[in-house]
Amino acid sequence: MIFQFEHVNLDFGPEGRWDFGPWEMAKLKRIMGKWQTGLEGIGWNALYLENHDQPRSVSRFGDPENYPKESAKMLATFFMLMQGTPFIYQGQEIGMTNVVFKELTDYRDVEIYNFYRERLMDGKDVEETMRRIAFRARDNARTPMQWDDSLFGGFTTGVPWININPNYHEINVKRQLQEADSVLNYYKALICLRKENEALIYGRYDGWLDEHPEIFVYSRTFEGRAFLIVLNFYGNAPEFTVPPEFAGFKREVVLSNYPDRPDRKQSRFTMHPYEAVVFRLER
Repeated sequence: MIFQFEHVNLDFGPEGRWDFGPWEMAKLKRIMGKWQTGLEGIGWNALYLENHDQPRSVSRFGDPENYPKESAKMLATFFMLMQGTPFIYQGQEIGMTNVVFKELTDYRDVEIYNFYRERLMDGKDVEETMRRIAFRARDNARTPMQWDDSLFGGFTTGVPWININPNYHEINVKRQLQEADSVLNYYKALICLRKENEALIYGRYDGWLDEHPEIFVYSRTFEGRAFLIVLNFYGNAPEFTVPPEFAGFKREVVLSNYPDRPDRKQSRFTMHPYEAVVFRLER
């Protein structure tokens, strides 16, 4: 099993890890396609977007302000249905986001303090430095797990070593267990879908619409069974056209982060912001 880091280095800016900017969809497609096809039959991918050293994926690749639930579900669909073993980091299954601490002393990671000192020694702006820390800090993934809306999110009755994200009142396990359309329940549905369909475990990976700047599309095929996964990575409403290779297939929506609608049966339809659709394909 191989852990590769190319996809989580995608948004590095000219100054490296502590710099960030827009990333290219075409590059993400090339990276994922290279590892998915390159290891087929000879190795196995570790599928992940988050870990203890990475910022929260919703804050990084989604929209935590306008589409927190939709983008969390879309990103889950993106990595969970590829070839490999999925790794879900604590809090990712409820869509936990980056925390924005106002004071440097709220952070615990020594790397942050070294970066801050070096920036100031070079005469860099304090506000810009704190902005970069808020986006990129490893401590974003190290705040306490948000179990419920009680003190410290139900993580401890004591004082945690690092402060909890203030949004724990809205984003927590207890609340999401009670909401049918929660991010947590969507992850459960994804896990069930994957376990029940060998094509989503062992199937061949093929990428489609390589030139589309907003939509990521891939298929999984295994022993005559096939799935098509369609993902809108942005807050826009792009047009999706079914690749001609699948024009003769019947399409059944087996999972989506939006309610099903008639136009999905057509060969062309408009996607919602951060929409994810999983089609089962049949001839």
